[in-house]
Amino acid sequence: MAAGRMDCDVAVVGGGMAGLTLGCALAGAGVRVRVLEPQPVSAQTDPGFDGRTTAIAAGSRAVLEAVGAWPAMAADAQPILDIRVSDGHSPLFLHYDHRALGDGPMGHIVENRAIRRALADRLAALDPGALVEGVRIAAAERGARRAVLHAADGGQTSCRLVVAADGRRSAMRQEAGIRTAEWRYRQTGIVCTVEHARDHGGAAQERFLPAGPFAILPMTGRRSSIVWTERDDIAPAILALDEAGFAEELGLRFGDYLGDLRVVGPVFSYPLGLLHAETYVAARLALIGDAAHAIHPIAGQGLNIGLRDVAALAEVTVDTMRLGLDPGGAVALDRYERWRRPDNATMLAVTDGLNRLFSNDLAPLRTLRDAGLAAVNRAAPLKRLFMRHAMGLVGDLPRMIRGEAL
Repeated sequence: MAAGRMDCDVAVVGGGMAGLTLGCALAGAGVRVRVLEPQPVSAQTDPGFDGRTTAIAAGSRAVLEAVGAWPAMAADAQPILDIRVSDGHSPLFLHYDHRALGDGPMGHIVENRAIRRALADRLAALDPGALVEGVRIAAAERGARRAVLHAADGGQTSCRLVVAADGRRSAMRQEAGIRTAEWRYRQTGIVCTVEHARDHGGAAQERFLPAGPFAILPMTGRRSSIVWTERDDIAPAILALDEAGFAEELGLRFGDYLGDLRVVGPVFSYPLGLLHAETYVAARLALIGDAAHAIHPIAGQGLNIGLRDVAALAEVTVDTMRLGLDPGGAVALDRYERWRRPDNATMLAVTDGLNRLFSNDLAPLRTLRDAGLAAVNRAAPLKRLFMRHAMGLVGDLPRMIRGEAL
């Protein structure tokens, strides 16, 4: 951004998937929005394949449809038709079948680059100037009437509301002095993509192993995305293996039900932990997505709860501005905080509890877990409720998730 001053209603700091979605939602509703991103978005949306994917629940798809970005990523989206949850090698399991709730899939697996490309293109179509790349925020002033963001190159952005969408280590959250509750799980997430000889049929697998969950997520074609949780003391040795050794370790956990496997693309790893901001708001500031909360990938809900943040904040902002009121004022921010915090706190507690319950090989707990999975599998009404929760279709839903316009 060349040094100068920009004025807008809302400045979103961070052009990741949550930030871009919020930008699309607000721009589509006529709000003057600027999405400030330090990196060129094109560098993260190029046609090269890197293997990173995201689970898009049915409720999140509704948000992406509402902002007009879904059609551009639909060709890269693999429907999830079945989910099988099992505990190690136990013969007992929990099976979710999409037909229990109708004809639509429970969600989709989409490559991250396809999601960001579709969102960036949609935002450009709504407002060619809304995405501003190469902006690094050096300081922020949040006053009684407006906020001013000072970029490292000397540029300034003046707005009524700042939205922190700048990730788990959010500089905007830290600038506001918002503390977090967080801890490490002593686990490492290993992510890669495999090609396999047989078709997956749209089925996802979540296998609970002593070191942590091992997820097999269907992608387009005969490919699956692997989200492999491993103990911190073992993961480095696995990551240091050559291609054949890594494939052998992967195959021991994957099994042979889809035939021969081949790892395609790079292998990523990252430390796993939990983070929750003590508040989602400060003077003229709202946190969304990973800036507000980061959870274990055990249920694939990270971006999904972030998109519920987006839908709720967009609705609060648009409703407030239509009344001629201040979108960065205490009333609007308090409404957003009270709406989103209980849902997110519940999801953090559930994923944390599941990881602790299943990431061990204690015989009494293993017996309890297997009995629980089998009981839920036989209880059709309870299973349907759990499915709706996983699809993001339960609770106080924003209008975009209900299929209504902002």
